[in-house]
Amino acid sequence: MLVLVCLTASGCAILSSNKGEDALEFGVRAYEDGEIAYSAKLLQASLDAGLRSNSDRVRAHKYLAFIHCASNRIPQCRDEFKKAIDLDSSFDLRENEAGHPVWGPVFRSVKARK
Repeated sequence: MLVLVCLTASGCAILSSNKGEDALEFGVRAYEDGEIAYSAKLLQASLDAGLRSNSDRVRAHKYLAFIHCASNRIPQCRDEFKKAIDLDSSFDLRENEAGHPVWGPVFRSVKARK
């Protein structure tokens, strides 16, 4: 079942029947809108709800890593990148993400250890 939902801060989205997938999509949108604390809660909720696909779990961990790094929580950032790489050893950041001055070096250091 799909449902169209409109939220003031997040715009409109089509929701699937999986709570984890919904939370992931809203979490990413909140991140992009600069609602970092809310994004982190939604991203963690998406993982807790049981995302079906490995790529969705990797995506959630990636955004959580970005949030932790940007908040100067480097050990947590490193842990989230490690979880993403553990799920998909071929996981890599996009070019525009890899060049970030904070999480780029953290990601590279975690990736080099694998």
